[in-house]
Amino acid sequence: MYSNILVPIDLAHGDIGEHILKLARQVGGPDAKITIVTVMDDIPAFVASQIPEEVVKMHHDDVRDSLVALVKSTGTGATVAIRKGNPGTVILDEAEKIGADAIILGSHRPDYRDYLMGSTASRVVRHAQCSVIVDRSMA
Repeated sequence: MYSNILVPIDLAHGDIGEHILKLARQVGGPDAKITIVTVMDDIPAFVASQIPEEVVKMHHDDVRDSLVALVKSTGTGATVAIRKGNPGTVILDEAEKIGADAIILGSHRPDYRDYLMGSTASRVVRHAQCSVIVDRSMA
């Protein structure tokens, strides 16, 4: 079993987050520390300058509220982290930062874009310093 699990969640992918979070609890057992991370895209400076600060904060708070509700609904007791940047890079950095011994993430079925650019899941699998479990059961 794993004792410190990172679970990247993309709120845009609906029920996958709930499924992956429950899977993390099963894989880690009742005593595992689970951290959810969601990665928000950086807003280009020329766009950010046109968005009121309170709107950005409201969006950040909405994301946090959604993640906290997800944790509550699954009863997993996970810790929530919100980061900005490139998802693949941020997930790898966060795993290292918290000393994760596993990353559990969901993945969609690849399409033509993934063959040209690569998916977040494939980047994480290639570069992670810990075990990576990619679940496609919801894809």
